[in-house]
Amino acid sequence: METTGANLTNSNQTSLYKCQFNESFKYILLPLCYGIVLFLGLVLNLTALYVLLFKTKRWKSNTIYMFNLAISDTLYIITLPFLIYYYADENDWPFGNAMCKIIRFLFYNNLYCSILFLSCISIHRFLGICYPMRSLQWVSVRRARVVSVAIWVTVVSFQSPIFYFSQTLSVQGEKICYDTTSKELFSYFLIYSSVISVLLFCLPFITVMLCYFLMAKKLQESSAGHFTSTSKKKSVRMIIIVLCVFVLCFLPFHITRMIYYFFRQFDYPCRMLEASSIAYKVTRPLASANSFLDPILYFLAGQSFRNQLTRKENKKSRSNMHSDITLTTKM
Repeated sequence: METTGANLTNSNQTSLYKCQFNESFKYILLPLCYGIVLFLGLVLNLTALYVLLFKTKRWKSNTIYMFNLAISDTLYIITLPFLIYYYADENDWPFGNAMCKIIRFLFYNNLYCSILFLSCISIHRFLGICYPMRSLQWVSVRRARVVSVAIWVTVVSFQSPIFYFSQTLSVQGEKICYDTTSKELFSYFLIYSSVISVLLFCLPFITVMLCYFLMAKKLQESSAGHFTSTSKKKSVRMIIIVLCVFVLCFLPFHITRMIYYFFRQFDYPCRMLEASSIAYKVTRPLASANSFLDPILYFLAGQSFRNQLTRKENKKSRSNMHSDITLTTKM
């Protein structure tokens, strides 16, 4: 992902920064990765939305959070064809400054909406396991709707500066679409990005880790015998899946991004800057991968979601069998 004017791959081009290094790998890696995310994410999220909207009769709190996750993922996924074209064309953005801002905004909007909604699902599961009686009062569909609206308002408000920071810049006849900002604004962007990372990633991540530690401890206690084997398995699946999404998708991206930003801001040697930039660009598709991992979470961790899909397939199979029997009888 192109982030600075310093990352131009052609060494004879004039750079805005002191370092020039080759990153031609991203012109293959990023279109390929984004193409996979586009295909899997579109199929899985549209399937999830179809089941949630047309096959789920009774919505629970987790259903509300999963629906919002699917909406957030889909909004981001529909921007991927623009990015695939951009990187396949080796960083020449033809879609205008406004679309550049929208694309960058929707990436970060999806990133932090996913983190917060997954955190809500984790807290919901934690309350059900550790405080089953009290959770009946704390957790409700109405409160889930209020929390969902609050998350959207919070993330959109916190990410609105992206419309100011992100911009296009013409470099030797090619137009770059920044996902950070210009050199002049970068010190301000670093402060903004650091605050966002702490508030919208570090705090939710710590909360999720604490919830799952307490849940795992509760499930191991002898007093947890009132949980059925199915309930335990479902809770363990939830722990594993959400932690995998955080550890594989969100954690590497935030670590490599902050290292790269600090190296760039504080004028580290070019070799270290290049290594950090490569690491950041490699982990960025991992952050996008949450867009198709979230629907897998619905399927593996949500029994009702699986039941809806199973009923749909069984109904289709019975319909085909009936047609075959009718055709055989007529013959």
